Amino acid sequence: MRLLKPLILSVLVFSVKPAFSQDAETLADIRQELSVLNVEILKLKRELSTTGAPSTNLVGDTVLDRVTAIESELQRLTARTEQMDFRINSIVRDGTNRIGDLEFRLVELEGGDVSQLGETSTLGGVAPEVKTESPVASNNQIPDLGELAVAERADFEAAQAALGDENFSVAAEKFALFSQTYPASPLAVQASLMRGKAHDGLGDSREAARAYLAAFSGDTSGPKAPEALFELGAALGRLGQSDQACITLAEVAQRFPASPMVASAESERSKLACQ
Repeated sequence: MRLLKPLILSVLVFSVKPAFSQDAETLADIRQELSVLNVEILKLKRELSTTGAPSTNLVGDTVLDRVTAIESELQRLTARTEQMDFRINSIVRDGTNRIGDLEFRLVELEGGDVSQLGETSTLGGVAPEVKTESPVASNNQIPDLGELAVAERADFEAAQAALGDENFSVAAEKFALFSQTYPASPLAVQASLMRGKAHDGLGDSREAARAYLAAFSGDTSGPKAPEALFELGAALGRLGQSDQACITLAEVAQRFPASPMVASAESERSKLACQ
């Protein structure tokens, strides 16, 4: 009997040890995978830190050269943003799958019911939906935009009414305030264009040119771009910058050959005796 007890104990020890070792090894694997996920998250956080001074090159001899440089830089940044978006989405997808696998394995190790596991939460949370902006109408009427705020619409209508009443000083002030208050508005380009016309009404060609440049830079291929570019060229001509005016007006036909503003631009070039 005294020999039987040690034998039984030794059998129990050797039979329990492998199972315990296997559980410990599985938990260690899970811990290691969590460490890998933590490293990936830290890498993503480092993406939010700057690496030094910006390397943008927005110089140019003419207004259009600078606008073209800005347009090229925006295209470069857009492409880079799309690359980063794809990379981050890949990491989020892979991390979410790994977390789901870890949850399954932990519940299984603890003896729980894996069938009760719900859908794994997306790593980093769910991104909010982005509403796309509707295009601005091609005339001076306010487009039918369901998402346009009541105050935003009212401010634009007040500025538009002042311009219609030829109260140019008030109109210019209201359109400038609108652009500052609603910089991302679907009416921002139209507001800048109409602010330029208000300054033209005041005889202030310099401020008008700045407003037209803001309208064109705001959307270089939108429905208002041909008109903004023409008005910019005409304003430069009134400022005595004939060379810049001729180059800008020539760009109307080159960029927008089908636009009705081409005829107006050519007429203005004839007045300025452009070569």
